[in-house]
Amino acid sequence: MPKYFDTTPAKEKVILIGLITQKQTEEQAKEYLDELAFLVDTAGGITIKHFMQRLESPDSRTFVGSGKINEISSYIKENKIDVAVFDDELTPSQIRNIEKELECKILDRTNLILYIFARRARTAHAKTQVELAQLQYLLPRLTRMWTHLTKQKGGMGMRGPGEKEIETDRRIIRDKIAFLKEQLKIIDKQKKTQRFSRENMVRVALVGYTNVGKSTIMNLLSKSDVFAENKFFATLDTTVRKVVIETTPFLLSDTVGFIRKLPHHLIESFKSTLDEVRDADILIHIVDISHTNFEEQLYVVKDTLAELKVIEKPTIVVFNKTDAYHFSIKDEFDLMPSTKENMSLEELKNTWMAKINTPCVFISAKNKDNIDELKQQLFANVTRILSQKYYHKPNNF
Repeated sequence: MPKYFDTTPAKEKVILIGLITQKQTEEQAKEYLDELAFLVDTAGGITIKHFMQRLESPDSRTFVGSGKINEISSYIKENKIDVAVFDDELTPSQIRNIEKELECKILDRTNLILYIFARRARTAHAKTQVELAQLQYLLPRLTRMWTHLTKQKGGMGMRGPGEKEIETDRRIIRDKIAFLKEQLKIIDKQKKTQRFSRENMVRVALVGYTNVGKSTIMNLLSKSDVFAENKFFATLDTTVRKVVIETTPFLLSDTVGFIRKLPHHLIESFKSTLDEVRDADILIHIVDISHTNFEEQLYVVKDTLAELKVIEKPTIVVFNKTDAYHFSIKDEFDLMPSTKENMSLEELKNTWMAKINTPCVFISAKNKDNIDELKQQLFANVTRILSQKYYHKPNNF
């Protein structure tokens, strides 16, 4: 009987390192490391352990203190860990020093996100954007990569232009960056031409934190089959679909999800993708209400929209995943004010409907609950924009 061997690469064993600082509480640090673990899972690794240390600010040499780095080093050797991932962007000197101490592959949050983007990119446009961001990240770290290339193996953080471009010098890397920027300018012009050809239609853009259900909602509204997955950054390439509600057509676009500490390289590289957000007439801001820190995620997206100078656009806030919302029943004798942990969905609805000045709707895209209300909100906003665009023009009279 023939023997069959599993040729699937073994998942890399990963540890995560974060800090509790004056700017980041212990609760936040734990939440960020949980999110980092989800990023590792998306990248194909398996998280074995979290390490946290309380410091006023990151150690300039090894991010964590000398005692903690020795503790981490011992754990890595004893448990044969492949990768150590740090929750903040490391400087080139920090990476060099940490590599000497830990003797394993070192990634920071930025490098991990770039690696995931490289895996997710499908179109030539997205691949060009990711490659540009990778090279911009690589350039100041080129010496470190050159020195340690012989020690590197495949796996997380090693996909894309890195392995192809490392043997070149800084000048060639800069030339490549300049070339990619020119390529993206050409793509931007093509995208602008496409958007101009659609300017007679109202444009609606889905925005939100990564993994909040944007693609699922896109599929529901447009009856299409945009790829949706319970992983971060399932969507990189902007998808535009025509949607008709009560005989009124409009264009709906699904965009890349935002995340805390989104690398600046990516915001710059994905400028043409985010132009869909800038050119939209209406934004649908999707929020995962079942997430324990959905409020912080909501404000991360708002801050990013403010950075893109689109915060004033007409917006519908959609609280998704009501089917997964859970809360603790408050004791009847508890006189403390209600918090989101013990607030019912109805209480939460009333709170947020009073808290924000924009229309909001609570849905479950998975169970298709309350989708009609979302459609009604959309229809009202689209018809209002249409009347402003066409019926108020002097030439129409």
